[in-house]
Amino acid sequence: MVHLKTATEIERIRTSCRIAADAMLAVSEELKPGVTTLFLNQVADQYIRSQNAVASALGYRGFPRSICISVNDEVVHGIPGERVVQEGDILAVDIAVKKDGYHGDMNVSMKAGEITRQAQSLLDTTRQSLEEAIAACVAGQRLGDVGHAIQSYVEERGFSIVREYCGHGIGRNFHEDPQLLHYGIAGTGCRLQAGMVFTIEPMVNEGRAENRVLDDDWTAVTVDGKLSAQYEHTILVTRDGSDVLSRFEDLPW
Repeated sequence: MVHLKTATEIERIRTSCRIAADAMLAVSEELKPGVTTLFLNQVADQYIRSQNAVASALGYRGFPRSICISVNDEVVHGIPGERVVQEGDILAVDIAVKKDGYHGDMNVSMKAGEITRQAQSLLDTTRQSLEEAIAACVAGQRLGDVGHAIQSYVEERGFSIVREYCGHGIGRNFHEDPQLLHYGIAGTGCRLQAGMVFTIEPMVNEGRAENRVLDDDWTAVTVDGKLSAQYEHTILVTRDGSDVLSRFEDLPW
């Protein structure tokens, strides 16, 4: 069941998103070849705790870290650890925060030093596919319109959409209804209503769409070893369009 958010709930979600965005900035400022992904996790965790908030991921279904960092061919749910960041790596950094009982969630794909032209094209395509989806989030449209906007943009540029993972409603619970697929047929699915809050988080692969989960039971990787990227925002549907609750004018996300 989809819960339409009140003005008070929306502002609490926005507050959590702001903390996530600032934590993302702290991570980006420390990201460089030679650091470990565990160190970047600690940077985010320390900032989140300094705001009297908690990392939504920590302990969620047993997840052992505060944020997810998925490197290169890792699609999603990468566990920060002793892996050392290398020149040319791309890292999808997923940060979700709970403050005053409400969650906010976002993901940014970052690069360590210089990356290849193909890798940059993957990042640019993934980020713009999210923008195409956000533009489709208008009351009266359908979830299929949002997924179709992502899929068509990505596939026209020769990349592929991961289908096993989706966006989700968010609020008092980390994951709520509705589920939002990043592919689909326009004009199908649940109709969007003002007050809906959900994440859009396309995962785009350089090669094949298929992925597999490693023995840690969390990290998904591309089956062909090619790159994957992800961007995510938390979105509010309004009568006039969308309000990106995790986007702030003074930050680059």
